[in-house]
Amino acid sequence: MLVQTLGIIDIIAGAILILNWSGHLPQKVILFIGMVLILKSLIGFFKDFASWIDFLSGLTFLILALINVPPFITIILGILIIQKGVVSFI
Repeated sequence: MLVQTLGIIDIIAGAILILNWSGHLPQKVILFIGMVLILKSLIGFFKDFASWIDFLSGLTFLILALINVPPFITIILGILIIQKGVVSFI
């Protein structure tokens, strides 16, 4: 159950990154999602690639709260984190 919940968080975060909804969401929501992803990355203690995807995506969310990030970066990270979220349901 926990793995599926974390997968849903990944899919939502990926959709926000790919569809560029960060400009339409309140800054507190963007910061919250970034912190959740960084906390999720600490679960794996940076031992696997999935933890690094969470960390980089969380860092991107924190940066998005301050400045605009180029779309190709957010799209690539969004695809990776959605893929990770879908795999958690398998």
